[in-house]
Amino acid sequence: SPSSAMAGSRFTAPTAAEAELLLLQKQALAEEEAAKAKRELLTHFLQEKLSREEQSSKWGLHKVRTAWRSAQRKAKDQELRQDIEILSQTFTRVIDCKDGVIEVSAGELEEAEEQQNRALRSHLHLTDQLLHLQHCCLGYLEEGFNAQVDALKAEFEAERKTILEQQEWESCCLQDMALAMEQDHARNDHEATLNFQSARDDIKNKCWQEQQYSRLQLVARLEKLWDQIQKARQSYAQDTEKKKVEFEALKKKCEKSSWDIDAQAKKLQKLQEMVTTTRGQIAAHLQESEKQNQRLREDKEHALQKLQKLRAQSSQARATAHAHLVTLTCQCSATLKALRQLVEKAQRILRLAEMCRRLETEEEKVLPFYPSSLAECEEQNARRVLEQPPSEPLALALQDYVGLEWFWKRFNKAKLEEKALEQARAALADRNQNLRGLLQQYLAGVAINLKQKPHPQK
Repeated sequence: SPSSAMAGSRFTAPTAAEAELLLLQKQALAEEEAAKAKRELLTHFLQEKLSREEQSSKWGLHKVRTAWRSAQRKAKDQELRQDIEILSQTFTRVIDCKDGVIEVSAGELEEAEEQQNRALRSHLHLTDQLLHLQHCCLGYLEEGFNAQVDALKAEFEAERKTILEQQEWESCCLQDMALAMEQDHARNDHEATLNFQSARDDIKNKCWQEQQYSRLQLVARLEKLWDQIQKARQSYAQDTEKKKVEFEALKKKCEKSSWDIDAQAKKLQKLQEMVTTTRGQIAAHLQESEKQNQRLREDKEHALQKLQKLRAQSSQARATAHAHLVTLTCQCSATLKALRQLVEKAQRILRLAEMCRRLETEEEKVLPFYPSSLAECEEQNARRVLEQPPSEPLALALQDYVGLEWFWKRFNKAKLEEKALEQARAALADRNQNLRGLLQQYLAGVAINLKQKPHPQK
């Protein structure tokens, strides 16, 4: 038909246009991909070319730098060699001068070393004597301190042993008490179980007897009722058959109800037995628990009292130990302070000795102790007097410082020189005062003479 042909032409025209569009799109895409591939190839080629140029430029710069460095090194090498020659010549001259100075100073140094060795020997002898005295004093102090420490340790150990023994004895007593309580509790528990079993057996026997008696009574009643029912049944059977059928049904119901009554009675009896037994058990257990609680309270109070006593004893022991430790620390700190004071005193003595050594003259450095001014007989008499045993306490105290005899000589010499200088200073001050008086008198006379002279006329 013409309508179907028109519709077919309409459908075919759009499909051809779409196919052409698709072809054009595919061609455009292919051209874009080709252009993109060309661009990528160009970029890759340019990058490779750029990298090659950069490498060549780096290599050229490296060659230029190496050539420049080699030239600079050669110039610097020549300059350094010239400087080294100049410095070597100056160094040899300086070494020659220094060798001369060293030879001169070596001779002076040997002389100074000899003097220093002499002074050092005398100084070391004195310091050894001082150190010996100091070590003796420290040994005595340390022995006394160690004796006190040993006594305190022995006392502390004795107190500790007594406390430990008492604690062990009390712990053993507490363990025995706990064991006795456990045995008593086990015995009471066994007796209660035996009483409970005997009461349970008695109650079971009584319940069985009552059950048998009630069963016999019920059987007798049932037999009586059965006879009555048999008689009534016969009369009823004779009267009507219907009533007989009803009677049979009622009989069955009665049997069922009797069985139900028996079952319920048995259940009620069992429940009553259980209630009574549980009540008795509860009452017995309550009494036993009250007794046991009372005993445990008493034991607890007793144990608490003992524990409080032990705590008080331990706190007292701690307090005594703390007091002992405090006293020990105080004594240790006092001894340390005394030792520090002695060390400071010794350091001060050494500093003063060093200062005195610096202030000594050359003669004192060579001969630090002046010769005695006494004659031989006087020296023998003085030695004889010194060898005699001293009687006065001051002389006895001086026996401990015999090693400081040379020191006292030096000290006395310095004191005598100080007194001599003071007297010379006082004499010079008096002389200066006299001279000032004479000068003032002279100036006063000159002033008077000038006043008495007549003035020249104008």
